[in-house]
Formats: sequence, C-alpha cells, structure tokens
Amino acid sequence: MTEFYDEDGNWVSKSQRKRDCHDIQQLGENLIKLKPSELEKLDLPDTLLAAILEAHNITQHTALKRHKQYVGKLLIRDTDSEAVAQQYQQLIHKDDTSSIHFKHLEQWRDKIMQSGDDAINDFVSQFPDADRQHLRQLYRKALKEQQQEKPPVTFKILFQYIREVYELQNPLG
Repeated sequence: MTEFYDEDGNWVSKSQRKRDCHDIQQLGENLIKLKPSELEKLDLPDTLLAAILEAHNITQHTALKRHKQYVGKLLIRDTDSEAVAQQYQQLIHKDDTSSIHFKHLEQWRDKIMQSGDDAINDFVSQFPDADRQHLRQLYRKALKEQQQEKPPVTFKILFQYIREVYELQNPLG
C-alpha cells in the first residue's frame, strides 16, 4: 500500500485526496462556465486558458466530460489551483464587495445629513483629502432642499462627493 504525504510531511488519506481532486475538478467546471471576457480577468496559464476556451466548442456529452477531466488535470499539474480558486471567488463575489462599498458610502451620507457638523468633522478626520467647507455647503444646501421638499439634487451631489473622496483614499480593484 502506498503512503501519501503532503508538503509538510503529514499523512493524507485516500478519501481526502479524492475530495481534493473533486474540488479541483469542480473548479475546472466552474471556469468552463465563465464567459471569455471573464476568463481574461483571471491570471491563467496559456495551456489552461486554451483548454477552457476549447471546451466551449465541444457539444458531445462524453467528449465534454473527458475534456473537463483534462482541464482538472491541467489545474492540478500546471497551476497553483488555490490561487486560481481565490481569483475565481473574487471574480464571482465582486458585486458583493461593490454593494458593501456602496452601503458604506450611503451610511456616511446619511450620518452627515443627520448629525451635520459633527459627522462632517468625523468624515474629514478619517479622509483628510476632503474639503470641509465644500461638505458643509453641500450639507446645508441638501438640508434646505429637504425642508422645501424639492428634488434631492444636492443630496445626490453630496453622495457623489463622498464617493470621490472615499475612492481617492480607498481605490477599488
């Protein structure tokens, strides 16, 4: 019976090795489901990228199944599958982080609208590139719009300014 050990010298069971291979195979199938434009965003070796793109042209079920196994083999043999899996997860969940980012900006805007100068001072202390005077002007104008029940034009401009300042300090991507 052959014994298998990982890089750290720890024994790995046959069942665990099968689970790991199945996970890598599933990663390959998920990569095949991506559009070519999404695949370009990932840092994949040329042989793996070509195999994934080739899978898009295979229509016969049995041939596609064999090709998926080939993609899995390439993932195991030629790449750092953990790094590819991490890139894949980032690509899949990019909208989640954008949503969280957007909600954080909305919270700043709402806090400024509720607390006024105190929130503006907090924002400026956290984001030194912000123009305190400009923020106060936008706040007062947006507050006046709310009181007069006018369309929230300055309210939107305030959000845009907060986003600009935030992204200067925390670039996305």
